[in-house]
Amino acid sequence: MFKRHRLLFLVCAISCLSETGFAETSNPADAAPSTAKAPAPPPLSEPVRKMLEAAIASRNDADINAVARIAQQTNPQARAEIAAMVNQYRVTMETARKEKLSDPHVLALWDGRGELGGFLSTGTAEEVGISAGLSLQRQGLRWLHKLQGSADYRRANGETSRERFQGSYEGRYQFDPKGYAYGLAQYERDPFLGYDSRYTTSIGVGYRLLQNKKMDLSVNVGPSLRLVDYTLDESENKLGARSSYDLAWKLTPALTFRQNGSAYLEDELKSATLLTSLDARLISKLTARLSYNVQREADTILIDGHTDTLSKVTLVYDF
Repeated sequence: MFKRHRLLFLVCAISCLSETGFAETSNPADAAPSTAKAPAPPPLSEPVRKMLEAAIASRNDADINAVARIAQQTNPQARAEIAAMVNQYRVTMETARKEKLSDPHVLALWDGRGELGGFLSTGTAEEVGISAGLSLQRQGLRWLHKLQGSADYRRANGETSRERFQGSYEGRYQFDPKGYAYGLAQYERDPFLGYDSRYTTSIGVGYRLLQNKKMDLSVNVGPSLRLVDYTLDESENKLGARSSYDLAWKLTPALTFRQNGSAYLEDELKSATLLTSLDARLISKLTARLSYNVQREADTILIDGHTDTLSKVTLVYDF
């Protein structure tokens, strides 16, 4: 009985020594190499963490990048932790953006812009004029819908000297980050250019050449069909080609240069339009716009070819 108890004691002792790593340590040369890990770098200090969290809460990318850069320079041991915080914010924002753009409700995701300008002159010559415009845009995950309308009207000494109305719809389907397909339907009226109505349809492809925080440039090209009703009861249908481009260049946070142009080629009937504008933001949603429009019309069955220009100053309100 005594021998059995002594044997159990020896087994337990050997087992304990094995588990605590003291077995076979009499020979240092036979000892197992150390597998202890290097100590973890100290965590990001609480004041710096709060400063970075406050920048992230502001959702201002410029502030977030600036604070993160300085935090990484002054806390090199926490670079990975800082980068993880910023990346998590970006993933969260991108997920929220995609969820918002996926809203199927037809009345959701619309942004609008209204434009208005005018003048009144009395005395030796009485003249009144008004210029107005409205644009609506719905940006979805892949679809972009644009509705635009504009009107320019001028009357001098009891006679109308300008009467131009235009409305259009354009739909775009984004099939890759830069390429898209588009469809356009447009209506115009301008008796002083010789037509009571002009309907245009076009389908084609477009490509975004530039897209960054300061500049956005895209081009479109495709076939077109135009139906023209002239002022003298004549009409004409033309199949041709259409090309256009849109440029927005943010010169400063408050100043934006814009230019968009389109051209049509239909046998001998050619026309082109170029609109250049400079937008100066006055307050958060109100902008002053100086614009210059050039419209070139080739010879038609009723009128000779000529160029029409219009300069105007308007106020633009975003909603």
